[in-house]
Amino acid sequence: MKVSIAFFLFALVSCTGTSQVSKSVNLPELDSYTFDPIEKSEAEWRTELSEQEYYVLREKGTERAFTGRYWDNKSDGIYTCAGCNLPLFDSDTKFKSGTGWPSFYMPLYANTVAEESDHSHGMVRTEVLCARCGGHLGHLFPDGPAPTGLRYCINGVSLKFEEEKP
Repeated sequence: MKVSIAFFLFALVSCTGTSQVSKSVNLPELDSYTFDPIEKSEAEWRTELSEQEYYVLREKGTERAFTGRYWDNKSDGIYTCAGCNLPLFDSDTKFKSGTGWPSFYMPLYANTVAEESDHSHGMVRTEVLCARCGGHLGHLFPDGPAPTGLRYCINGVSLKFEEEKP
């Protein structure tokens, strides 16, 4: 029986939470609506995502620094996955890292982002993925601010932004 990557990521994150964050901060888990994994063919993803979104979310690409739509966004709100609208990060945890990509020190919920070891480009990094659709978001680094000391370096094209209503 073939198990989908999205289902595996969902099961892994549901059982373990986000390992890096759980060591430093106790985050709630998302339970406000059904958190079913999303499975789509590559053809379906291609019709629903822009060319750049597909390249980053489905092919694990990276947008150029300082070109994404949210790297300098200072508005209050929630960042969601561009592939499936899962809530991922709160603007309260966004900080200016100087890298040219939106950076956050922790996710909104412990079970909405997944981590995977990335051995590409001759280095070992921690890849950050959407736990529902398996979309590539960016990478996690241990050089962020308190309270976690982590930097979720996220491609802006992997995100949508829902501005907080006054």
